[in-house]
Amino acid sequence: MDRSWLRVRELVGRSPGLRRRFVVAVLLGALSGATAVLGLAAIAGAVGALSAARPSGGAVTAWVLAGLVGLLASFTLAWLADGVAHRASYALELVLRRAIADALARLPLGTVTRIGAGRVKKVMLDDVKALHNAVADALPFVGSGLAKPAVAILVLGFVQWRLLLVALVLVPVALYCLWLLTRDYGEQMTNYGRANEDVNAAVVEFAQGMPVVRAFDDGTASFGRFAASVRAFTAALEPWLRTSYTPGRLNALFIVPLPTLAVIAAGGVPMLAAGWVSVPELVLALLIGSLPVEAVSPFMHLNNHLNESRAGAVRVSELLELPVLAEPAQPREPVDGSVELRGVSFGYGGDRAGPALDGVDITVPAGTVCALVGPSGAGKSTVARLVPRFHDVDAGAVLVGGVDVREIASQTLLAHVALVFQEPFLVDDTIAANIRLGRPDASDDEVRAATRAAAAHTFVEALPGGYGYRVGERGGRLSGGQRQRITIARVILSRAPVVVLDEATAFADPENEVAIQEAVSRLTDGRTVIVIAHRLSTIVDVDQIVVLDGGRVVERGRHPELVAAGGRYARLWEHHGRAAAWGLGGARLAGGAR
Repeated sequence: MDRSWLRVRELVGRSPGLRRRFVVAVLLGALSGATAVLGLAAIAGAVGALSAARPSGGAVTAWVLAGLVGLLASFTLAWLADGVAHRASYALELVLRRAIADALARLPLGTVTRIGAGRVKKVMLDDVKALHNAVADALPFVGSGLAKPAVAILVLGFVQWRLLLVALVLVPVALYCLWLLTRDYGEQMTNYGRANEDVNAAVVEFAQGMPVVRAFDDGTASFGRFAASVRAFTAALEPWLRTSYTPGRLNALFIVPLPTLAVIAAGGVPMLAAGWVSVPELVLALLIGSLPVEAVSPFMHLNNHLNESRAGAVRVSELLELPVLAEPAQPREPVDGSVELRGVSFGYGGDRAGPALDGVDITVPAGTVCALVGPSGAGKSTVARLVPRFHDVDAGAVLVGGVDVREIASQTLLAHVALVFQEPFLVDDTIAANIRLGRPDASDDEVRAATRAAAAHTFVEALPGGYGYRVGERGGRLSGGQRQRITIARVILSRAPVVVLDEATAFADPENEVAIQEAVSRLTDGRTVIVIAHRLSTIVDVDQIVVLDGGRVVERGRHPELVAAGGRYARLWEHHGRAAAWGLGGARLAGGAR
């Protein structure tokens, strides 16, 4: 069996009872097709009763009623088959999207970043939708598409085999046209899928970067990348459309009732004149003789659905099969809020040159504050992301509460370590819901207490709806400082004993900076804090400063000691002082003096 079909079966198996629904939908579709043919045959019987030498009103009525019952039964069974198939498809869609979301939540952060938003969006929406369509639309097709031509052939062969042979003349032609149209579908669909992923990624990038695009782009950057992805998409699609044009026109010509009806009439009328067939038999052939050829068209659409679902199933399975961060067989609990890196080496791989960290040793006792400083690319953010185990180290160990993070259950570790990033992230929900991400079972009073501690209660109460105010996509209806304070309230509510803090005031205005600094001081009270420091003036009183450069620890100590040592930190402090004294007016005057 094709590996892609195995993927489809595996994914279908994730939804309990789905296979039984599949069988029911196919059987209902088959019964619908069979009763439709029998209903048409009954109509032909009514014509035969009318054409008799002495027509019987009772016989005509019986045949007509039988035909109406058959057609009504066909419609009802098709409606039931469609309902069962769609309910099954929605169940599958729900199961798969939950599975993908769960897999993304357990993948290393680096893996998620490498996959990219465009591919994730395509897999979770488009590929799952392709499987939905295959279930919802293909199952009734399978039943009725097989039953209609099969029953039509049986009935017509039983009644008049000569007319059956005439009716089947165009079937080989229709099958050949179908083969021409689908012969390289798999390869073309793969190329189309890749190009579609690139277009999705370009659209996401363009939408997310709209402020920058409008301010700076002259059409050569984001517009250029988007245009390039569209050109690649066109290049992937154009050969497919070109090679399928002629087969498509042939399909449109032969896979319709009219050519078959014309052949049946051309062969049947002379047979009628010769006395080989009767009028009712010819009417029956005209009513059901085109069904074998007509069935090719649904199977062509069915083939499209199935190929799309197979390609989608492969991509969904590949994402679900990516290696997740291993959970410990016997998880241990952190004993306190201490953090330690022992001989940690780590590299991101890919095209990045050299390791991000190389033999790093850092010890942060419980309840103390450790600042990480150094130039860009020194490894500060890497350290911050290894503590909550966004990645696993290549060598050495990261310990939280005296326990290797690989021996702590993920949920336990994330409840023990809270993060405040430089760029706050909020979901498109209410303020209360965003704060409760830190502890979903928190009461309203606890949410308000955390918001007050984060210096956010006043502005929240002033918003329409207060804590019920929806913040918009990525929190876009709030200012940057307001988003940051909501993020801090979330962390305060979480009660995590360890806080990893990326300089929270880096992009805040003066008023918000004061409020955020007050919130951070409350947040860090009594907790172990690892802070990535961009403004050195904010860390002069911390318990420990670790200076990183090139992925190594080059200095460590308190601020006065490091300044007096005259090393790397002292130079950073000097540069910080110069930057603090810089101003636009001074720069202009200095330029004029030169």
